[in-house]
Amino acid sequence: MQSNHTSATAPEPITIETNPDHEVRSLDTMCINESDQKHPAWYNVKYLLVGLWFGIVFVKAEVISWFRVQEMFHFQSFHMYGVIGTAVVVGAISVFLIKKFKMKTIHGEPIIFHPKQFNKGQIYGGLLFGLGWALTGACPGPLFAQIGTGVTVVLVVILSAIAGTWVYGYFRDKLPH
Repeated sequence: MQSNHTSATAPEPITIETNPDHEVRSLDTMCINESDQKHPAWYNVKYLLVGLWFGIVFVKAEVISWFRVQEMFHFQSFHMYGVIGTAVVVGAISVFLIKKFKMKTIHGEPIIFHPKQFNKGQIYGGLLFGLGWALTGACPGPLFAQIGTGVTVVLVVILSAIAGTWVYGYFRDKLPH
């Protein structure tokens, strides 16, 4: 009996192109949507003004208050959970609208959301971040607003954060990613 089997060549393997620049920049937490356009230094004044306004809002909303943060970690007040929850909802709606309407930056460049891969280092980093937040009573954003209100002891926290960032950069290749 004769077989109708003909020898076929194996199909070509499917290759997925990866962008090594994206992977490296993702690890470095650089903005992968960074503008390619060059602007004069004074062009950044708008960011300074938004930062000042944001700091005033933080102060008025008591988001920078050590006591408010401690209330949150002791589950004694809803204030900070409400602020953080509102920020999460506003952020989620903003991302949805940016994707739906294919919005562009103020420079007319497309905004692209790249998928992130989960790794266990994010758990360790989150735990360290939360521990530092609980110990100091501040996350990185409000630190500068606290200095603006005269809480200069926060300079120790800022210098510690800078040192921690340097240590992470030095040991990054040896850490779990």
